[in-house]
Amino acid sequence: CPPDLKGAQTTCWDHPKMTELYQSLAALNNIKFSAYRTAMKLRRVQKALRLDLLSMSSASATFTQHELQHSDQAIDVLQIIQSLTAMYDQLEQERGIILNVPLSVDMCLNWLLNVYDTGRNGKIRALSFKTGIVALCNAEVEEKYQFLYEQVSGAGGQCDQRQLSLLLHEAIQIPRQLGEVAAFGGSNVEPSIRSCFRFKCYGLPRSRYNCHDLLYNIIYCFISVILPSVASYLEGGWR
Repeated sequence: CPPDLKGAQTTCWDHPKMTELYQSLAALNNIKFSAYRTAMKLRRVQKALRLDLLSMSSASATFTQHELQHSDQAIDVLQIIQSLTAMYDQLEQERGIILNVPLSVDMCLNWLLNVYDTGRNGKIRALSFKTGIVALCNAEVEEKYQFLYEQVSGAGGQCDQRQLSLLLHEAIQIPRQLGEVAAFGGSNVEPSIRSCFRFKCYGLPRSRYNCHDLLYNIIYCFISVILPSVASYLEGGWR
């Protein structure tokens, strides 16, 4: 894991193709603006993992098929491999193309572990898996926001500070892995989350998410007004 991308040297094993990918990402560091630089890096990762071909509906079907609805559950490497293999096999059928499925699985597994299992414990949360896949799949940004919000919200679409903190913690790990976390305000999202729940969001387009719960407006307000930098890397690649 190259120190110029992650900010600190760590001991881990990377697939040779992943090492090549990290080297190519380092070449993008000359892009001046952080949001676009991060988006370009993310786009390069997305294409390398072939997730630019993956629709949100296919990703969601994979999560359901492998019973990953409970975001707090821990999943091990074998479960990740099984889920990824099924996902890429289905992608081949849907797109009518031939993929190097073993390589795609290895690369995606490598990426997910680098982002969410830096200690190499062999397990990540189901929410981590879903966040990593959804962030890179081929879908509209608002569709990604809505899906990820639903992964942490409770009955009636409500989300408390702890749940929102968990979601944003998962999201910020991606720019961290790309060596861009400092440009996005650092990894401590707690002050902004507290501000979010104190902020009164009037006049925001509830119909945008087809939801009548005020807390949908809170998540919209949080991402769009209070801390846009945390999630702006999701937008940059589609501008």
